Amino acid sequence: MRVVVQRTKQASVAVDGKTVGAIDFGFMLLVGITHEDTVDDVAFLTDKIVNLRIFEDENEKMNLSLLDVGGQILSISQFTLYGDCRKGRRPNFMSAAKPELAERLYDLFNEKLREKGIKVETGIFGAMMDVQLINHGPVTLIVESK
Repeated sequence: MRVVVQRTKQASVAVDGKTVGAIDFGFMLLVGITHEDTVDDVAFLTDKIVNLRIFEDENEKMNLSLLDVGGQILSISQFTLYGDCRKGRRPNFMSAAKPELAERLYDLFNEKLREKGIKVETGIFGAMMDVQLINHGPVTLIVESK
């Protein structure tokens, strides 16, 4: 699994012009899943993400986690994170998991985040989505399970 983590002041996702998910403060996640991913990858990444210390403490040092600050998550499925652009001009998406596996693991990922006490909003798996965010910092990280 590959997740782009963006610390955000505000984020939302719309499908067909209608907002389907929105948060005020926390992380906007772009979640990519590949063929080899398993429930172990989901467990590793959910734990890693909620405990990433990338929020400032009283000394303006990145020492606080999403759990510490009571942040929320907007989680967006993103198969294009596994696009291979090394050859030609059009990305190859052969490394992205098939939709059946990807959707199952994406849903499990969001469920595991919720089990950790996080409010999680999502887009709609497989839909064309319009995503907006105010990246705070900006802080953007790529976290992978492999």
